[in-house]
Amino acid sequence: MLTALTDGLFSSVLNVAAYHSTVSRLWQGVASVVLGADAFAGGTRTVLIGLAMHLAVAFTWSAVFLFLVRPVPRVRRILSSPYGVIGVAALYGPLVWLVMSLVVIPALVHRPPAIGFRWWVQLVGHFPFVGLPIVAGSGRDAAR
Repeated sequence: MLTALTDGLFSSVLNVAAYHSTVSRLWQGVASVVLGADAFAGGTRTVLIGLAMHLAVAFTWSAVFLFLVRPVPRVRRILSSPYGVIGVAALYGPLVWLVMSLVVIPALVHRPPAIGFRWWVQLVGHFPFVGLPIVAGSGRDAAR
């Protein structure tokens, strides 16, 4: 839940403050990955679908982290070190963005990713707003 909240707030604030769009359009854009361009005319229904998709993706990446970290002693040792959580989060958060933006989304929308300034902002933002909540929230438990 923390990952969905922090990433959702980051994306929402960024979309409004930096890109001069709306929060509704952001979540309709998420929904458009599976619903197509009609999602932008779907009103509250497609905003809620986009939010549900975001929540499902956050839970999925959190589960993937737990599944991958629990059986790997070396990762557990790194997580137990003083800056281990930060180091693992600095890798895992951007990895999530790379897989989503270069593999998952292009496979669903049937077009290559647009790698520009916004793409790079998301790559960097996935460290503190995705990787850190996942790793800090679940990494310490897995390290024990």
